[in-house]
Amino acid sequence: MTMRSHVGHLTTSNPSETTLTPYNNEPPRDKPAADMENSAARMSVGRTVIVMLSLSLALFLSALDITIIATALPTIATHFEASSADYTWVGSSYLIAAAAATPLWGAFSNIWGRKPLLLLANIIFIAGSLVAALSHDIRMLIGGRIVQGVGGGGLLALVNICVSDLFSLRDRPKYYGIFGMVWAVAGGVGPIIGGAFTEKLSWRWCFYINLPLDGVSLISLTFFLKLDTPRTKIWDGMKAIDWSGVVLIIGAVIMFLLGIESGGNSHPWTSAYTLCLIIFGVFAFSLFLFNEAKLAKYPTIPIRLFKIRSNLGAYGVILIHGIVFISASYYLPLYFQTVLGTSSLMSGVYLLPFVLSLSLATIICGGLIKKTGRFREPIWLGVALMTLGYGLLINLGSTTNWPRLIIYQMIVGFGSGLNIQSPLIALQSHTKRHDVAIATSTYGFIRTLATGISIVIGGTIAQSELTKKRAMLQERLGPEHTSQVLGAGFGTNVHFIQQLPSGQREFVNEAYTQSLRTMWIFYTALSAVAIIPSLLIKKATLSTEHEIVKTGVEEQERVRQEELREKEEKKAGASRIGIK
Repeated sequence: MTMRSHVGHLTTSNPSETTLTPYNNEPPRDKPAADMENSAARMSVGRTVIVMLSLSLALFLSALDITIIATALPTIATHFEASSADYTWVGSSYLIAAAAATPLWGAFSNIWGRKPLLLLANIIFIAGSLVAALSHDIRMLIGGRIVQGVGGGGLLALVNICVSDLFSLRDRPKYYGIFGMVWAVAGGVGPIIGGAFTEKLSWRWCFYINLPLDGVSLISLTFFLKLDTPRTKIWDGMKAIDWSGVVLIIGAVIMFLLGIESGGNSHPWTSAYTLCLIIFGVFAFSLFLFNEAKLAKYPTIPIRLFKIRSNLGAYGVILIHGIVFISASYYLPLYFQTVLGTSSLMSGVYLLPFVLSLSLATIICGGLIKKTGRFREPIWLGVALMTLGYGLLINLGSTTNWPRLIIYQMIVGFGSGLNIQSPLIALQSHTKRHDVAIATSTYGFIRTLATGISIVIGGTIAQSELTKKRAMLQERLGPEHTSQVLGAGFGTNVHFIQQLPSGQREFVNEAYTQSLRTMWIFYTALSAVAIIPSLLIKKATLSTEHEIVKTGVEEQERVRQEELREKEEKKAGASRIGIK
């Protein structure tokens, strides 16, 4: 049996060959055989299938709620006679809550264990969905979306953490590839499902659908997911939480996202309201970093994660990828509906080349990484193809061109798919075993935050470009129709545009195409920047051995003492060098 130290990985593929991976420069300590085992022997095939299906279903629903609301928003706004601010909040409140909550779930799961927190996240998500479905006014709907987001943030983080607890590093790419496909399908079919429910049933079914499906996931995970769960007392766990860090990170995320959400919409970018939210959000995040580095006993996001060059590279790639990737899922259906005049259902059909190529890429990538152990090459290829694909989207016109629509989307999808989970494997391969959960939840936090930023920035760029054409629009449409075309935000009046006379509609379509073109230019340039952090990622051997993960307050204290010893050893080593 290959043995590994707590501080790194030692893998042996041949009795005469030993490969040292990061954090394994010291001899491995003896471990009980129960703590070390091959992941293939941990669960039966049947149990593995049930657990993965349940985790995938939970992930699918939490990811689906990011985009399912897009095509239902105009109907919801009309139903509740919502203001432009409320209209925006229905869509963004879920992402803001999810982004703020994601890092906390990882930290809490280190104290109380993965399974109890995963089940709790499911329950909160179901409760939020029920509140949203039964809403009798816009405020209740927004409140339900916030509760949904808190639970959804937990699901987004904990499903990845559970896979890292269940399987060896070499086996994880296969399962993360499945999760990548789930992300792809959720992003692609979200607008279709939302449109179908809105047209055929009711927008409330966008939320009702979560109740039975997530209920199945909850029940299955309750009985079939087996993970080490400490018997941490509630009060002991509460005392171990980094409460100052929790308050600061939640405050920072909410203020920053509210600031960029309001800019150019409910308030001008130069207004005191917008600037104060953004500035104080950044300031609160600075205080959070200081708290994590100097004050927190058990940090929510340990600063040591960012002292590793490869980790910085992986986080940088996923930040840029998160901003760029979601734009296709969100704005291509909008292009299909506003410019090409499709229904919400047909916009989903038009998006199939993107969804299918994205899904295929994630599965192929997961299989290749598992087989070869190489993750840097898929990351580099993904960045290159994603940049090329978004560059090609700049060339989309105001009329349907099937070869362009299919080929461009396939390139965008394949490039994006290669980097949905590859950076996570790179991150985990360079992270100490006891930090994998926190590193993974931080990864989810960055991706969720990037998604929220992207939707706002993309809409702001496109709306700004469209507003510049107000004079031309007024000349052709008149003041009243121009105001309705510009709407409360970019793409909020799809139905009105589709009902315009053909001559006016063609003019508006061209204006929309030019506005989207500017947005695609921004995403292309940003995608190209991802090559810089990707070059920071180093090679590492993916271990085939699995170590059972321990959680609880005692384990967190052991980790803290280990980190303190390492710091003292480094100081002592530096002092000896200085004396010499």
